[in-house]
Amino acid sequence: MVCWAVCIPPGDRMASILNKLPWFKAPHPLIARNREAFDRFDQSRPLDEYTFVVCDTELTGLNRRRDEIISIGAVMIRNLQIDLSTSFHSYIRPDNLEHTRATLVHRITPEQLEVAPPLNEVLPAFVEFLGTSLLVGHHVALDMTFLNQAAKRVLGATLANPGVDTMRMAQGYRRVLLGQYHQQGESQTGYSLEALSREYRLPLFRSHDAFEDAMQTAYLFLFLLKKFRKGGLLTLKDIYQAGRVGSLRY
Repeated sequence: MVCWAVCIPPGDRMASILNKLPWFKAPHPLIARNREAFDRFDQSRPLDEYTFVVCDTELTGLNRRRDEIISIGAVMIRNLQIDLSTSFHSYIRPDNLEHTRATLVHRITPEQLEVAPPLNEVLPAFVEFLGTSLLVGHHVALDMTFLNQAAKRVLGATLANPGVDTMRMAQGYRRVLLGQYHQQGESQTGYSLEALSREYRLPLFRSHDAFEDAMQTAYLFLFLLKKFRKGGLLTLKDIYQAGRVGSLRY
């Protein structure tokens, strides 16, 4: 065989070589099922027909290149009710076990993390738990950024589950209630999970614990869904649009 540039091996050997390269690697079966489930996702169904997983993560910091997930907590919502029979919570041993500023916030110590399972054990279990549910979080883009980075690293690709952000839902709700006065004195702190939970007199859980923050977010999500449905927003597409358009009726 004459090779002018690169000698291309035949058949199975070629596939074996390509699978070792991250940009050619075949997707993990979990990712393949995940992608298939959302290939033709329908946003127009009634809200009670969806299953939601409300999730929170604790991190070593907010640097997207350097920091890692050290805890995932999640609860399931079926038929617009929290399903207390199933939940997910795990610490994760990071590559770097040193103290960070975030340790003072979430109070998860290196000693606790040293005995925790690694990411490549926890993440597949979480993806199995997530299944075909929609992912709900407070400022969910942050959680999804770190979860997708982890999914790329462990499973070879990002997750396809659509996300619902309770912070944006709260902004849409407040925009309708306050109208033109909405922007006056507004700040991100006014949309913190704790501030909103106190404002709406929801049960309060311990802050900066992934599982308890997931529970807190679930209560906020269901509170806002109740308000939205009362205002005539009955489908997932309605909820997405409410994050941009204040058209609820109260």
